[in-house]
Amino acid sequence: MFRLLGWLFGFGMFLALGGVAAAAVYLVAVTSQLPDYTVLQDYQPPVTTRVHAADGTLLAEYARERRLFQPIETVPPLVVEAFLSAEDKDFYSHSGIAVDGVIRALRDNLVARMDGNNSIQGGGSSITQQVAKNFLLTSEQTWDRKIQEAVLALRIESTFSKNKILELYLNEIFLGLNSYGVAAAALNYFDKALYQLTLPEAAYIAALPKGPNNYHPFRRAEAAIERRNWVIDRMVENGYVTYEEAESAKQAPLNVSPRAAGSQLYSAEYFTEEVRRELAKLYGEDQLYGGGLSVRTTLEPRLQEYARRALMDGLIAFDHGKGFRGPVASIELGEDWGLAVSAIVPLSDVPEWQLAVVLEVGGNQARIGLRPEDDVDGAVATSRVEGTLSGPDIKWVSKPVEDLLKVGDVVYVSPVAGKDGAYTLEQVPEIEGALVAMDPRTGRVLAMVGGFSFAESEFNRATQALRQPGSSFKPIVYAAALDNGYTPASVVLDAPVEVRMSDGSVWRPENYSQEFYGPQTLRRGIERSRNVMTVRLARDIGMPLIADYAQLFGIYDNMQPVLAMALGAGETTAMRMTAAYATIANGGRKIVPTLIDRIQDRYGSTVFRHDQRVCDGCQAEDWHGQGEPRILDNRPQVLDPMTAYQITSMMEGVVQRGTGTAARSLNRPVAGKTGTTNDYKDAWFVGFTPEMAVGIYVGYDQPRSMGSASTGGGMAVPIFTEFMSRAMQGRPATPFNVPTGMTTAWINPSTGVKAFEGEAAIAEAFKPGTGPNLMTSVIGLDVQAFDAIQREQMMQQNYGSGFTTTQPSGNGTFLDPSLSQPESLL
Repeated sequence: MFRLLGWLFGFGMFLALGGVAAAAVYLVAVTSQLPDYTVLQDYQPPVTTRVHAADGTLLAEYARERRLFQPIETVPPLVVEAFLSAEDKDFYSHSGIAVDGVIRALRDNLVARMDGNNSIQGGGSSITQQVAKNFLLTSEQTWDRKIQEAVLALRIESTFSKNKILELYLNEIFLGLNSYGVAAAALNYFDKALYQLTLPEAAYIAALPKGPNNYHPFRRAEAAIERRNWVIDRMVENGYVTYEEAESAKQAPLNVSPRAAGSQLYSAEYFTEEVRRELAKLYGEDQLYGGGLSVRTTLEPRLQEYARRALMDGLIAFDHGKGFRGPVASIELGEDWGLAVSAIVPLSDVPEWQLAVVLEVGGNQARIGLRPEDDVDGAVATSRVEGTLSGPDIKWVSKPVEDLLKVGDVVYVSPVAGKDGAYTLEQVPEIEGALVAMDPRTGRVLAMVGGFSFAESEFNRATQALRQPGSSFKPIVYAAALDNGYTPASVVLDAPVEVRMSDGSVWRPENYSQEFYGPQTLRRGIERSRNVMTVRLARDIGMPLIADYAQLFGIYDNMQPVLAMALGAGETTAMRMTAAYATIANGGRKIVPTLIDRIQDRYGSTVFRHDQRVCDGCQAEDWHGQGEPRILDNRPQVLDPMTAYQITSMMEGVVQRGTGTAARSLNRPVAGKTGTTNDYKDAWFVGFTPEMAVGIYVGYDQPRSMGSASTGGGMAVPIFTEFMSRAMQGRPATPFNVPTGMTTAWINPSTGVKAFEGEAAIAEAFKPGTGPNLMTSVIGLDVQAFDAIQREQMMQQNYGSGFTTTQPSGNGTFLDPSLSQPESLL
């Protein structure tokens, strides 16, 4: 008997040892290629890049996985307690594996086997095991993976602190709505920071790791509330909240309000998209969408809204003059017109307008139904709102409403001020444009609008549209002349000129008025935007020199040195033109525009700063009588400061007496230049005050004539004026700074000579060693250019007597063989 027992014992031991050996072999095989868990020490999860305006307003977020890293020290205890109660109540006491969870999981799996289900049943994993799975393993449901998970959990627990493990878990876990980590979930579900979460909100987020889609706040709201309340009950069991607090929390609705992705400021979409492109160019897509960059931009939200409004008003005003083009769409009303019209997506960045469907029309008015709002869950709202579209309220259309619209037409409308339920007709303009506002001292782009609606077209006309600047390029020509011996009082002949091209044809530039005005001062030439005298001036100083200046100012990278380019025939952008004028306003210091002030990495270290000026004395550890720190401007000087002031003064005359007089209403020093290209295809105005430079372009995306009244002065200047009147409100008028050493003299504005008592006179600025002449020297005067009677009448009208001439060689016909297909620009 004892021998049998001994044999049985020995056999049992053999089987046990064999089982242990087999288990050991299996364990070694399963764990032989486990990933290196020590990489968790330096793990950097993909983190959302956030873009802020200059005042800190959040503009946009960029991420493939929306995640905000939250150090465990800053996670509120309420959130930690909710997750421990939901996932692993013994986290701080076990060694990596929750024994009760394992027993529960074994039980569930055995029951499943008895029911014929061979799949691995969920549950039982500790927080540490979930860290091992989420960071180092796959999500496949096999016994091998579960064992690997357990082994890794034990190793992780032996290496890292509990708080480090919990930090990894809370920042990595997927919680639905593309939210990774608890901080992102708080923002995306409730638009709150973690510390602002209430008990029911924290409990709901803690309920999500088991399966966010199973507890979707809208599609499965009942299951979501049930799971949330279960978490709250566990928090009561664990002593984290009282029974009374729990009962109150369980009565609360979910109150989920998903946070929109993309730009958070509806007027700044063009700006934020340009920032996104710049970040991708600087750091690549991976860093942009996962590097956790913190970007402080130059955008001023108040100015951005003013810029958007001014450009919209200008585009709409022009478009209204072209008449109504028809509805957005036409639909069958059916049983529920609300559902039918809700299928048409409105422009999300034009909140002033609403889509509406015509329900009934007659008697010069229409009964309309407004497109229903979408509920927070994306479903169409059940309420239906109607209104009236009355002919007298549509000021820009003369036809009766019944001649414009029919039942089923879908149109844009906006409320009529002071009339409840009354609306007026709107339409998206065909004309487009851009506005750039820049600090002329730093190049910081304060506002930028790239078109009427980003939702309609993402093409940015401020930075991507290459258009001819027309006469707005002329200040560069005049600046080059002033830098090379001319003065604002120098006189150039405005008379017919011919340029023979290489193909034998002849280009005859014309003035906007198609008239010629004889000898004119440089000041009058730019104030009245004389094309012909600009061509003569460019011929005199040489197009290669002008091309160099255009490149120095950043307007063109490689401008062809042909005469038509002096009239703005080359293509450039509104951003480049604004930066060039900002350089003039900055006293000739090179301005490089920027949309980004500073970029910080995920740890707060500055990795990019736009302002590269040197601060002398800023790093002093203490004060021992030294002077104040000084900012050393190391930007290149591309224009003599005195020249910059002279051209600024001449462009002030454009506003006071020339083509930009609509801006006089600002009642402050403003300098600028209009531009209108051939056949009225593009209208420009670029102007500045000492505080701000603004560039405006208007035209069709597919260039075509806007009509003979569509000049820079008539279209772009009013937009500039509307924007600046708001942007400068409350700011005192500041004069332009006059460089030391310049002298001022009174000159006759017609002749350019020193004015005598009783004559019309204008104060002109001169560099040292220069000044007004006593006699007029006319550049380019060709006595063969006019017949004797015309010449005599012009001289008597402008000068009376006493003038000299500087004549070009030849007969007044310029030969420019490199010129091809020039355009006569205004």
